[in-house]
Amino acid sequence: MRAVLVFLLLTLVAISAVASAGKNRKEKTKAPKTGTDCSDWRYGNCVPSNGDCGAGFRDGSCDQQTRKMKCKVPCNWKKNFGADCKYRFETWAECDPSSGLRARSGTLKKALYNAECQQTISVTKPCAGKTKTKTKGKKAKPQEN
Repeated sequence: MRAVLVFLLLTLVAISAVASAGKNRKEKTKAPKTGTDCSDWRYGNCVPSNGDCGAGFRDGSCDQQTRKMKCKVPCNWKKNFGADCKYRFETWAECDPSSGLRARSGTLKKALYNAECQQTISVTKPCAGKTKTKTKGKKAKPQEN
């Protein structure tokens, strides 16, 4: 009888130790609370750490509080209206022969991080020239001496 009680006691101690260890792990993985009740955060543009694109940070502020968020500017992003303004674009217009450009306009669909965006924008690109077809050239034969 004494052996059964000792076994039960050891089992309970082991279970409580495992449960408390699991609880500590969960607490470590949770993000620390900032203790803020502010709901009107304003964020600036994403500023790459090196060069014109890639990983960087954006600053946020609310009342007297500030915070930094990780962000990324795509390296193929060359648009002057910024990566935080998302637009719904129309189809491209026909090519204007006098300027050699085609245009289309877009209306604001979404402004990320409370970015200041224009409601409508217009963008242009060069007209497509003649379509080039790739020709496969013959491989040069190695010369034998």
